[in-house]
Amino acid sequence: MKVYLSGPMTGYPEQNYPAFFAAESVLADLGHLVCNPARQPERATWADYLRADLADVLVADALAVLPGWEASRGAQLEVHVAHALGVPVIPLDQWRAAA
Repeated sequence: MKVYLSGPMTGYPEQNYPAFFAAESVLADLGHLVCNPARQPERATWADYLRADLADVLVADALAVLPGWEASRGAQLEVHVAHALGVPVIPLDQWRAAA
């Protein structure tokens, strides 16, 4: 299954990358192909990041949401698009419970 990681970055120390990499490890250990936005190349603006992220959401089989996603306007948009497409949105803790 192709799983997109969605969560907060802006305003977090190290852009919250440690949490994204830890989540990627959990999902990869479960056998999933993980799309981790923390691995994307640098972009010029927040909108440029969002364009790239939404393209990945469009082809995901599921979203794994990290804690704090609700306070991230980018993650809110990713989740909204996933819901509109019928893509399951599952908190990371539920993925961990399956491990």
